[in-house]
This record gives sequence, C-alpha cells and structure tokens, in this order.
Amino acid sequence: MLLKRTRSICPVCTRALDASMVEEGGKVWLERTCPDHGFFRHLYWSDAAMFRRFEGYHIDGRGIENPVTRRTEAGCPFDCGLCNEHLSGTLLGNIDLTNRCNLFCDFCFVNAKACGYVYEPSFEEIVAMMSLLRAQKPVPAPAVQFAGGEPTMRDDLMEIIRKAKEMGFQQVQMATNGIMLAKDPGYVKELKEAGLSTVYLHFDGISKETDPYVRQHMKAVDHCNGEKLGVVLVPTIINGRNDHEVGDIIRYAAKNISVVRGVNFQPVAFTGAASDEDVTKRRVTIPDLTRWIEEQTDGRIRQSDFYPVPSVVCISNLVEEYTGRPQVRFTTHQHCGAATYAFVNGDEFVPINRIVNVDKFFESVEKMAEELRRGGSINKYLALSHGVKELYSSVKESERGDTAQFWKLLAKTLILQDFNTLRDFHWNALFIGTMHFMDCYNYDIERVKRCCIHYATPDMRIIPFCSYNSGPVHREKIWRRYARKFPRDEISEGKR
Repeated sequence: MLLKRTRSICPVCTRALDASMVEEGGKVWLERTCPDHGFFRHLYWSDAAMFRRFEGYHIDGRGIENPVTRRTEAGCPFDCGLCNEHLSGTLLGNIDLTNRCNLFCDFCFVNAKACGYVYEPSFEEIVAMMSLLRAQKPVPAPAVQFAGGEPTMRDDLMEIIRKAKEMGFQQVQMATNGIMLAKDPGYVKELKEAGLSTVYLHFDGISKETDPYVRQHMKAVDHCNGEKLGVVLVPTIINGRNDHEVGDIIRYAAKNISVVRGVNFQPVAFTGAASDEDVTKRRVTIPDLTRWIEEQTDGRIRQSDFYPVPSVVCISNLVEEYTGRPQVRFTTHQHCGAATYAFVNGDEFVPINRIVNVDKFFESVEKMAEELRRGGSINKYLALSHGVKELYSSVKESERGDTAQFWKLLAKTLILQDFNTLRDFHWNALFIGTMHFMDCYNYDIERVKRCCIHYATPDMRIIPFCSYNSGPVHREKIWRRYARKFPRDEISEGKR
C-alpha cells in the first residue's frame, strides 16, 4: 500500500530519483528505480503504526533569511550551503576540528588512517565557521559541537572552546571517544574551565564485548563527574552486536545521573562500503530501538513514551508570542528522531508520560500561544494564567510518586518566565533519545530539507548532516580540498 511519495537517491550513483514509501508486512519500505542501476527497495521504518503516529507531527519550518547558496538545476541534496529552499534553521552546528584519531573503529568513516590524508582547519578557519553559524538569521545557531576525528588531538582545543563561548554559543559540546578524558582528570578540568558545556561521549555498551574501551569510557564519566561537566552517552547501535544492551546503557546512565544528562542512541548508518546482506542483517530503525528499550526496561520506558522531535515546536510558538522574539524551532523531519525524559530517583526512573498527558500538554501550550496571538501585549499575563489552569489538567498523578516537582518547574517557567528553572529540570531528569542519520539505502530528500543539525565548512557553507556524510558526501570533497600536510606519525598520534 502506498503511504506517500518523496524523493530519494540511487544507492549506486546517488542521482536524485522519485521514490515511494509503501507499507507491507507492517513495515515501511522505500522504493525507487534508477534508469542505469534498476529497482531498489530498502527498509525505512520497521513499524508502520509508529510511522503513522509520527507522521501527524509533520511541520514545515520557516527556513533562514540569509541562505548561503541558491538552488540550481541539480537541486537538493547537491546544492547544500544552506540553499534558499531549506526549511529549518541550525539547532546544532558541527565543526570537524580534525580527522586524526587515537582509535581505529571498524564502523568509523572519518579516521585519517582510513582516508590517507589529514584534514585539520586552522584556528582562523574555525573562527570563521563559527561566525557563519552565529550570523544566521532570524536566530543565530545556539549550539556548536566540535567533532572529528577526535577533537582532543588538537593542542589548541581549549582556545577554540573559549572562543566559542566568547562568540555567544549557549551550548559548546565536544564529541569524543573519551580516551584523553579517562587518562587525565586535569584535562577534564581544563575543558570545564575553558567553557565546555557537554561531553558527547562515544559509549557502545557496558561490556567489553560490545565496547572494547568501556573501562576508559566509564573512567571518563567518573572524571567528568568530579568536575561537574555534563555527559551525554552516544551509543552506535548495530543489530546483532550491541542491541541487547540498550536497557543496560540506560540503567548505567540513571545510576550516574549526577553527571550523565542523557543517552542519545544512534542506529548505525551505512555510509561506507556495505553489502546488501550487511544492510539487511545490521539495520536498526527507530521503532526497533524503542521496542528494545521497552523490552529491556520491563516496560518502565515504553515505545509509546517516545515523541518525534517537532512535537515541541508548540513551546517555541508560545515563547515567541510571549517575548515577541524569534526562537529556535525544532522543525526537523518527523521521522529523523524520537525522545522522552525520565525522572530519576535513586534506582527508579519515571518517564514524563507517567506524570503528564503529553498530547494534552502540547495541545494546551498551542492554545496558549494562539490566545497570546489574538490577545495583544496587555493580556499576556491573563492569557498565560488561563492557559496554566488548562495545563494543570494535563498534569496527572504519577504512577510512582507525586507531581509536585514537575508542577513547580512548569509554573515557574511559564508564569515567571524563569527559564533557568529548566536547568533544574534537566539535572533531575534523564534525556533518552535517538537520531537515525541516513545512508544511501534509506535516503529521504524531504528529511534533508528539514534537517536542523548542520556542518559548517571552511568554504563558508552550512551543510545538513545527511548530505555532508552520506548521499552526495560533501564531507569527502571538502576534506580533500582542505587537506593539510602533517608528519606521518602525527596522523595517528597526538603531541600530548
């Protein structure tokens, strides 16, 4: 049965093609035909019912006011920069600091040892890229993440972090394998003092079989805890390798809630060479992952607890109407990711859905925004007061414990406009999310157009994640163009 039409690419030559999403056997499949390479059919989502539920959150963003490039005949995803047809602003800007690394993981595609050359932009080039992100209109990119390769291979990392804070990024993150952080607690202290907000830590499991570096990763978590530097665990989930440990990873995060802010699962993307057999056997979709979470937490976190990213756009609408200022808007595609929050209390954790009727909550927030739209500035407080009364009915008695803490946070945030309160919320709650980045086998161009996670590049472009790393793979062209010469031993070894 045909569900919708979209655009995709040929997994062989990457030309853009008309495509269909069809339901069969309770799953959603992506079908397209290349005139040169024939018919292709690949799994898109493994649960058609969940696909439909998420489809209800489709929303088109407003794009940006100062696109870097214009659309050409090549079209999306080949004109990236961002072009004038892109529908979302940058929520998180990524900057690759290097492709050097002190590990060599078999599913990594960015290692300098695999590439055969070194990509490492200068400090001045990195500042220019950050300036590009902060110049975006109507809302400057609020967060930047330094990635690679392994960012800790650079000797000027602290200087880069300090510059990012100076330039106004509210969140400064670093994606890391944690080896340097495990080795030297003093290094963690330097990162914290430089202004790093969050360590985005590679963490594939709680056993040596699933994560050969698990001891170093746990030591890195301990060292971050000592400096009160927040950590998000980032497991790459591969079917048949570590899918059986997703529940254990969440339990480890909950046990370390004093420092671990969340777990962001990333189902494997086949961005390198992969056989059809590999793709079929190892593929993980968002419904697979959320089902495993439910099974492995004995139903304490359910698949139905997860909501797509654009579900929270109503909150941006409310804040925009109240403040009169444009806000960051989570207008990513509804099938890109899913998330929930769980309150942690000792060994117990309670998903927010046990405390709040989430659907009714979002509906109430949207009504408040609409009342503010109609009521004008004089009636702002009255509109909020009336709306909070309606919100109260969406806050229900928890299956475990009471709702007092949540209601206090909600009231202070909405009535007193004390958004610092959200920090308290985050310190007491664990984010559990997943973002499934695309590869050539499940590529949906409609997702690219709505991407909110972008890369800034030395040629002064902003490129959506899934056209940077897959499809047309802008990353490889940029890295080769800006490759630099390094002594051979520095490719795999840092100076520290």
